[in-house]
Parts: sequence; structure tokens; C-alpha cells
Amino acid sequence: MDQATIILITGYVFGFYMAWNIGANDVANSMASAVGAKAITIRQAVFIAGILNIVGATFIGSHVTDTIRKGIVATDILNDPHMALIGALSALLAAALWVSFATWKSLPVSTTHSIVGAMIGYGVMAGGLGVINWPKLGAVVASWIISPVFSLVIGLLMFKVIMKLILNRPDPLASAVGLAPVFVAAACFVVILSFLFKTPLGKTLHLATWTSLLAGGVLAALLGVASRLLLGRWDLSRHRNGVEEIFRRIQIGTSCYVALAQGANDVANAIGPLAVIYFLVKTGSVGQKVPVPIFLLGFGGIGIAAGIAMAGYRVMDTVGHRITTLTNTRGFCVDFAAATTVLAASKMGLPVSTTHAAVGGVLGVGLSRGIEAVNFGIILKIMVYWVLTVPAAALTSMVIFKILASFL
Repeated sequence: MDQATIILITGYVFGFYMAWNIGANDVANSMASAVGAKAITIRQAVFIAGILNIVGATFIGSHVTDTIRKGIVATDILNDPHMALIGALSALLAAALWVSFATWKSLPVSTTHSIVGAMIGYGVMAGGLGVINWPKLGAVVASWIISPVFSLVIGLLMFKVIMKLILNRPDPLASAVGLAPVFVAAACFVVILSFLFKTPLGKTLHLATWTSLLAGGVLAALLGVASRLLLGRWDLSRHRNGVEEIFRRIQIGTSCYVALAQGANDVANAIGPLAVIYFLVKTGSVGQKVPVPIFLLGFGGIGIAAGIAMAGYRVMDTVGHRITTLTNTRGFCVDFAAATTVLAASKMGLPVSTTHAAVGGVLGVGLSRGIEAVNFGIILKIMVYWVLTVPAAALTSMVIFKILASFL
């Protein structure tokens, strides 16, 4: 077996391992609130998220990827194909190892920040500190604050609205039935715009902002009306808490969207570097943009699904149960807050992390019941891991780069 084949096989192994870790850690972004609120079981969450991540990665994931994720490192370091190959392998394994460690500790971290940190380590080893885009790195640091704070505020306000308009009313169920279409329409509006603005397929459609807003508004209104018709067919008297049952069904829908978008967006964290390795081995060179064959997207989607199935329960338990107690109304607020934060912050050009937004949303609905309702011990531990993600992945990448450079 020649060296090129060995390198390519190694790339596939490292890429699958990274995709596995994305599934194991990031599934909490979409399904933790639904599991925590008992909208679905862990087994159902694993099945639904696994399928939707494969579909999202394969059919909505980008067929072109940036050679250097998030523009964090100057592309000059790609001039030497041999160094680029070692760097891509180092970045994949380093990022995967950090996410794997965090998953073992049952703590949510940003897989995107992990690959960014790993690319920084590779960049420093290949070209020194001068190749690092420090403003971009500053934006990553800023997202540690922006994402959770935005989501915390939105989640807190949304739950306060639900309490005032529904839960604290003399007849909460009647209020919920009357207002449910409004909440469905609001959630659908955010989901549709997120799909158009945030997924690779949506960006390919390249609709103007006003066109997207109009299309999103019309579709959301129609879906709100449809939900009103469906509500008339449900026998809510069979359920112990009709209000929570209504929001349980809405929450399942929002969680499914986040899982689909996760597959579409996050697969690039594993398949981007793998695509670089694939084309370096096949062609001997690589540009700033690399085409991604659909079989690589599917490969990444399967890896994500495997991680969800085998270890997704660990981080889901932390986010869904250990921060605060969730109900379906609170879980809906978490999903709505996370999706709205990612959409709004990205359109404003602000750095954002879905993982950080999801945790911020949970914290927000917890604080709506008072400080004593939140486990700040676990929150502090999560934040420490957020801060450690970039330097830990960078240092690991530097060590792996040094080892691989001595063999290849």
C-alpha cells in the first residue's frame, strides 16, 4: 500500500471520528430541551436526530467548503501541499480529541470553535503567529458572550410572555388554544428564515432579504392557520396538562429543524478538512475553495448519526436536566431563543455559536423562575470548557503536527 493511500485512509478515519464527535456533542443543541421536557424520549431523539442529520448533511450541506475554516488562518500556508496535508490531518484529529474529551465529561462545547482552534495550531506551526487573523479570533472570543446572552434574554422574555398570556390566565388551556397559532407562526417564521439564511442550500438559492422576509411571513401565517385547524381535531382533554401537550408538539417541530440544520452546517467541520486531504492526495494541489463530493457529505452525515446513537445521551442529559428543570413550554422557549439568536446575530454580522445559544436559552428559562432554579455549578464548568476549547485544540494540533511531520 503506497503512502498516498495510507494518508487518504487516515483522513477518512480522522474525518469520521470528528463527525462522530460532532454528533455526540452537538445533538444537545437540537434535542436536549425536548428530552429534558419529556416531549420525546432519548431513544426517539437519537433516531430522529440521526436521520435528520444524515439528510441535512447529504442534501443541504455545502458542496463547496472553505479550505481554512472561518478565515482564521492566512491561506498562504496552503502553498506547500505537503504542509497543508499534515495540517489538515492535525486539525481534524486535534479538534476531534478535544470534543471527545468534552463529551466524555458530558459538557457541551462548540465543534466549530474546536476546528478553528486546531487550524490556529496548524497555522502557527506552518507559518508562525503572523498567519493568524487576530480580529477573526477576537470574534470567536466575543461569541462566548454574545451567543448565550442574546439567547438568555430571548428565552427569558418569551417564557415571561407565555406565563402572562397563558399560564397565569384563569383558563390556561383556552388561552393556549387561542394563542398557539401565533406561537406556531412565530416559530415557523424563524425556522424558514434560518433555513434561507443559514443553511448552504438556502444560501445557494440566494434570495434577497426582503423576498425571504415576505416568503417567510406568508408561509408562517399559512402554517399558523393550519395549526389552528389541527388543534380543533386534537382531544386535549385526554392529557393531564393540555397546555404542555400543545407546546410539546410545537417543540418537536422546532427541535427537528435544528437537527436538520445541524447536519447541513456542522458537517463542514469534519468534511472540510477531509475534502482538503482528498483533493491533495488526488490532485496534488488545493485552492481556497474545495469542491465536496456528495459521498463525502453522506459519509460525514453517517458519522454524525453514529455519534448521536452511541454517545449523544451524555451531553443531552447535562443540557436537558442538569442546568434547570424543563417543561414543554420552557423547552419551546429554549428552541425559539437559540434559533432566533443564531439567525439575528448572524444577519447582524455578529459571531454566534449554536451550542452557546442553546445553553443560554436553558439558562434564561431557568432564571425566569429565580436564581435558585439554576445549577450555576454546572454553568461555570460549561463556561470553563468554552474558554478552553480554542487553546486546547490549538496546542493539541501543534503537538500532532510535530509528530506527523516527523513521519510524513
